Amino acid sequence: MSSTLDRSAVQAPLNVWQMAQQQLDDIAEIIGLDSSIHSYLREPKRVLIVSVPVRMDSGTHRVFEGYRVQHNMARGPAKGGIRFHPDVTLDEVKALAMWMSWKCALVNIPFGGAKGGVVCDPKNMSLQELENLTRRFTSEISIIIGPEKDIPAPDVYTTPQIMAWIMDTFSMQKGYSIPGVVTGKPIAIGGSLGRDKATARGCLYVVNEAMKELRLTVDGARVAIQGFGNAGLHAAELMSAAGYRIVAVSDSRGGVANPKGLDVAKLIAFKGETGTVAGFSGGEKISNKELLEYECDVLVPAALEKVITADNAPRIKAKIVAEAANGPTLPEADEILHERGIMVLPDILANAGGVTVSYFEWVQDLQELFWEEQMVNDRLRRIMERAFRDTLEQARRLKVNMRRGAYAVAVGRVAEATSLRGVYP
Repeated sequence: MSSTLDRSAVQAPLNVWQMAQQQLDDIAEIIGLDSSIHSYLREPKRVLIVSVPVRMDSGTHRVFEGYRVQHNMARGPAKGGIRFHPDVTLDEVKALAMWMSWKCALVNIPFGGAKGGVVCDPKNMSLQELENLTRRFTSEISIIIGPEKDIPAPDVYTTPQIMAWIMDTFSMQKGYSIPGVVTGKPIAIGGSLGRDKATARGCLYVVNEAMKELRLTVDGARVAIQGFGNAGLHAAELMSAAGYRIVAVSDSRGGVANPKGLDVAKLIAFKGETGTVAGFSGGEKISNKELLEYECDVLVPAALEKVITADNAPRIKAKIVAEAANGPTLPEADEILHERGIMVLPDILANAGGVTVSYFEWVQDLQELFWEEQMVNDRLRRIMERAFRDTLEQARRLKVNMRRGAYAVAVGRVAEATSLRGVYP
């Protein structure tokens, strides 16, 4: 079927959903995916669009639009975050749900892919308005979520507190506490130790494996990080502690660079005080665009989608690109980086630490038996290292880049489960 798909959309600039579908089409052809399974995996299983009326502090009501998309559930309950952002679109949520299917399959945890979002600007909302929004959105999507059906988690501009409100709202509807309905919760109500740094820690583990594979030395290796939210900040902290030298960081307001290395502890404190890394005195001013092309060994895009393009890919100087963000590299840029010998650790591998520890949290909630943080981190390391090896071996076997290797593993696993289960009735 892949050879007969309409590729006309590829000629125009891709939106993120078209990009996700193109990635699937590409790997389907490489692995010889059955055309029926291919067409089934190209579309989400379920899309829920909801209106979310919210009482604002002024006493008036505003109606927001929200989404919950379940892409595939052949391997288990759906899993994926909820983002609150003014630029959320249905196509974006569909793409993120598809990527979650591949991500869960690549690290071989028993989840399918889902994602959610609400079109809003949480930076301009009070805490009470955010709570009202969260609780009403949870009520609207409660018909398709649950610990056996679909388990949300934090994403862009959503927090452990927001997860607590989701858990409480869902539990109140059922009449008893159901901590397993959501992950990324505060520790006090069933969260997992190690969850806050899991995405960054998982990224560190696969970067370490890539460094070994390329025979590069960790001690003093230069790292540039675009994005200084949860993933980027903790990546800087953990990688610095592991011996890497953080030479550039940025966030939405700008960045700072120092080839001799930034003082990460002072930088984190500065971010906490000012809300940005821009203006930090420990280095020179740098833009987000300039950071991507900065002299470094490891580039960690940890912000939003589509930042590495055919335009800037020829000027990227890193030896490894570790995608802590979802979808930061456009397909044509992928090819350029591969041809230049730059190893790209794709998003479904590099940022899978978060969903892996979310899985641990869900298991702990269901068992009502909680693990020490060292156990969480050790199990995460084993899973991430195995996923890296699976990806590398498949990439070598098929003679393709790491993204295609990861997709070959992941899509193959989802396709096998989908085929074995068949179509009912």
